[in-house]
Amino acid sequence: MIRFSSSLRLIAMAGLALSLGACGNLSRLGDIGQPPQMSKIDNPTEMRDYRPVSMPMPAPEVTPRHANSLWRPGARQFFKDPRATRVGDILTVNIDIQDRAQVQNNTSTSRSNSEEAGIPNFLGIETGALSRIFRGSNNENLVGVNSGSQVQGQGQINRQEQINVSVAALVTQVLPNGNLVVQGRQEIRVNNEIRELIIQGLVRPEDITATNTINHTQMAEARIAYGGRGQLTDVQQARWGQQIYDIIFPF
Repeated sequence: MIRFSSSLRLIAMAGLALSLGACGNLSRLGDIGQPPQMSKIDNPTEMRDYRPVSMPMPAPEVTPRHANSLWRPGARQFFKDPRATRVGDILTVNIDIQDRAQVQNNTSTSRSNSEEAGIPNFLGIETGALSRIFRGSNNENLVGVNSGSQVQGQGQINRQEQINVSVAALVTQVLPNGNLVVQGRQEIRVNNEIRELIIQGLVRPEDITATNTINHTQMAEARIAYGGRGQLTDVQQARWGQQIYDIIFPF
């Protein structure tokens, strides 16, 4: 009865894992025979995972206004400033990433232990009852323990990344100190693969050039994601069953 209930439990767990895996792959079943669908253009502030940005703010400063002056403080043009300053404005972010990292680590440890214990003489008991119970035993070598362990590890990282692309970003929020929260998303479909670029961060209006562009190095709290989805991306990662096995397997 115990074995039967254990078997049912294992079958239920396996069925649950299969159902979870099937749910994760249902979205891919709709792409069979056709390229993956591109995302719709939506308001980023209405997305489920959108959260307004809250940062430490300095004390507000009052800018003096001159009634008889046509010049505005901080403007790059006499009549109109083309730079993004309000929610809904668009600016161009130039991304030029050239990262290279090389790390190599080697680890080797070894340990060996040996313990022996015996009772040659203990009140004469060793020649009496113990000798009759444990015939052929040697009182001088009653306990012997040997242990050994060895660990060898080697790791190497040789990474080189280069991204050179420009993306238009949308101002989603203006902080009390005037800094802009920008978010941009770009999707390009080539054959059956979609390349996706997402960028988020904080921008100072003073860093925006006269052509309404800014470099990614001038963005605070920058979040840049460049990847893809489609058939090529699917074959470049392990199947979900292997990923679960690698996580839960303790050895």
